[in-house]
Amino acid sequence: MAMPPADPSSQRREISQRSSRWAVKGADAMAAIGLTPNQISVGSTLVALVGAAALVATPSVGHGARAALLLIAAVCIPLRLLLNMLDGMLAVEKGMHSPVGDLYNEVPDRISDVLFLAAAGIAAVGLVTVGGVDLGVVLGFSAAILAVLTAYIRSLGAALGTDNFFDGPLAKPHRMWLLLIACLISVPEPWLPWHEGWVLFVAVALIALGSLVTCVRRLGRISTVLRERDGGEW
Repeated sequence: MAMPPADPSSQRREISQRSSRWAVKGADAMAAIGLTPNQISVGSTLVALVGAAALVATPSVGHGARAALLLIAAVCIPLRLLLNMLDGMLAVEKGMHSPVGDLYNEVPDRISDVLFLAAAGIAAVGLVTVGGVDLGVVLGFSAAILAVLTAYIRSLGAALGTDNFFDGPLAKPHRMWLLLIACLISVPEPWLPWHEGWVLFVAVALIALGSLVTCVRRLGRISTVLRERDGGEW
C-alpha cells in the first residue's frame, strides 16, 4: 500500500480487529519473516482462487466431497479477509508502504471478489434456466460485476476528493460474511427439503441486489458532497 495521506482514517475501512492483540502479533510475525504488504495482497488472491475452485467443483462431486469443498471455501473466505487486513497493517502501522502499494491493495481485492462470487454462481448451476440461460451463473457474475463496481465508485469518489465511502448495505466484508454463511448452510443441503445449490443461489442474488443498492447509495453520497462543494448547484 502507498503512504497514507494526512488523515488515514478517511482512507481505510474501519476494522476493530486491527487493534486486537492477535492481529498485532500476526502482523509482527509476517514482518519478521520478511513478507511485504504486496506479497500478502497477492496471497489473498491465491486463497480466493482455492476457495473459488472448491465452489466450482461442488456440483460434480458426491455428498461427502461436496461438504468438504464447501468447508474449504468457508475457510478461505475469512482467511482472505484476514490477509486483506494484515497487508494494510504492515503497510501503515509498520511503515512498509511502496510506490505501487495502492495497485496491490486494490487489484488483487477485486480479482478475489470476482473469483468468489462468480464461483458461487457456478456452484448453483442447473437450478433455474430461462431461455437456455442459467440464472445461477448469471446472478453469480452479476454479483461479481456489481461488487467490483462498488469499489470503483468508492475509488472514484476518493479521486474526486469526496472521501472513501465504505458504507453498505453490502460492502466487501458484508458480502464475504454472507457468502461464508451460505457455504456453511449449504453443507447439510443433501439432507434438507430442497435441491443442492439453492442456498448459494439465494446468496448470490442477495449479494447482487445488495451491491446494487450499495452502488446507488455511494453515488448519492458522492454526488451530495460534490454539489455542496459547488454551492449546491445541480
